[in-house]
Amino acid sequence: MSNDKDRKLRSQQWYGKLDRDGFIHRSWMKSQGFPDHAFDGRPVIGICNTWSEITPCNSHLRDIAEFVKKGVWEAGGVPLEFPAMSLGETQMRPTAMLFRNLLSMEVEESIRANPLDGVVLLGGCDKTTPGQVMGAASVNLPTAVISSGPMLNGKYRGRDIGSGTDVWKFSEQVRAGTMSLPEFLNAESCMSRSVGTCMTMGTASTMASLMEAMGLSLPLNGTLPAVDSRRRVLAHLTGKRLVEMVHEDLTISKVLTREAFENAIKVNAAIGGSTNAVVHLLAMAGRLGIDLTLEDFDRLGREIPLLINLMPSGKYLMEDFHYNGGVPVVLKRLADRLHLDAPSISGGRIGDALDAVECFDDDVIRPMDNPVRPAAGIAVLKGNLCPNGAIIKPSAASESLLKHRGRAVVFETIEDFKARIDDPDLDVDENSILVLKGCGPKGYPGMPEVGNMPLPPKLLEKGVTDMVRLSDARMSGTAFGTVVLHISPEANEGGPLALVQNGDWIELDVEARQLHLDIPPDELIQRQTEWEAPETPHTRGYYRLYIDHVLQAEHGADLDFLVGGSGHIVTRESH
Repeated sequence: MSNDKDRKLRSQQWYGKLDRDGFIHRSWMKSQGFPDHAFDGRPVIGICNTWSEITPCNSHLRDIAEFVKKGVWEAGGVPLEFPAMSLGETQMRPTAMLFRNLLSMEVEESIRANPLDGVVLLGGCDKTTPGQVMGAASVNLPTAVISSGPMLNGKYRGRDIGSGTDVWKFSEQVRAGTMSLPEFLNAESCMSRSVGTCMTMGTASTMASLMEAMGLSLPLNGTLPAVDSRRRVLAHLTGKRLVEMVHEDLTISKVLTREAFENAIKVNAAIGGSTNAVVHLLAMAGRLGIDLTLEDFDRLGREIPLLINLMPSGKYLMEDFHYNGGVPVVLKRLADRLHLDAPSISGGRIGDALDAVECFDDDVIRPMDNPVRPAAGIAVLKGNLCPNGAIIKPSAASESLLKHRGRAVVFETIEDFKARIDDPDLDVDENSILVLKGCGPKGYPGMPEVGNMPLPPKLLEKGVTDMVRLSDARMSGTAFGTVVLHISPEANEGGPLALVQNGDWIELDVEARQLHLDIPPDELIQRQTEWEAPETPHTRGYYRLYIDHVLQAEHGADLDFLVGGSGHIVTRESH
């Protein structure tokens, strides 16, 4: 990498001017105690912080930011922290996904509008990392990610419990009558024992791990526990490294290459990563002009073995993953299938330091010849029910249901589902297929994590633990089950999902990658002509903007006018 410290930096368009505008830019900043030499041409590093007390995953990021600043100062830069909208997955209604694109807009414009030469993105909760990266990618400055880190393992009655994964299990046990309500409520405090993200391989841990695999963070970012002092060290080193990246002009587009995305897809399969990674990676690629498609996930991940024995696809948790080597072990074991020459913000290549990597427990991170599952990638389905695609996570599904034919039990909306699923008279059996409509990007709006529908109590009481479930929704990365997601076009766009009726036969064949609604073509056409689009109650504000412009799942559910980037150049002054 070249290192040109004499190159005039972007921030000098603000601070290097010896006129009225330069006076204004410098003088008002000096009110905070900055000395003259802070504006002498050294790199100005933005710290984009999604800290918030309403986002438990990110509630310690104010502390992490201070360590980034130490590293920036050490390397001769000037750190400037600024806030960005925080998306609390467990708190926001109707779904945090609705606001991912809004966060990306805020991050993009905050970076572009201000005198920054590079940026460190502090985030962790599911949608904050992809939203921040999408925004930063559209500006294309030197960029690094520091994730919140996973919380400590949950502990309940002498065993480890995992956030999300065990919530779904406990909830179903209560509904089945095999767990008491007091026991359920007691587990509540035992699960979340520290700040940080879900300690299962949910979306937050998935995206943090993929940032590392893609070279956008320093090694071990993906797994270091949130409360481990070494995450502070990582923050310090990242701040220091970002200053060097500015001098090297190592922009985000030089790191997030096509090869980086292909590595991410393969690593996502090997770690049993969240299905949500699909929409996030697609949206990120769209900002960078990289032609990533839904089919790439199937083609590249189909033969990748599941190496991480981690909830929800296995038995361990993120602490165990980290203490036994973390993402570098996965990269080493996948070495012959990865682009090891893909760049990294570390200044070298992804494969540079893998020779010294060790694994300390082969049951946590399995070797290639003893995987948790021989093939674990996201399966992309096609058929007359999902002409533009749908996905399923085989590693979280029941083997016996991966090829299944059953009659549809249809729920037109989430309210319809909640009103009827517990009804003992619901016409459903263990062979039925639950179908939920109206939960896609436009329909909810925001494509919520409701695809892993709770099962009917009448079947839970009989010992049924899984059923085939279909929807245009997403599901939590911590969830499990034979759940078909992201059906496109969504029901509210008039996709075939909207036309499914109670009693229709549906065939799922994951091996053949097919999802088929078994009715005559002329019947499907007749239903389409009779279909009427539901009216939306959202007539103003961001909801309206989102509904009018959101793309379907196979395009990452970005807003159509945000695809691509505008770069970092702003020529007009503010006075």
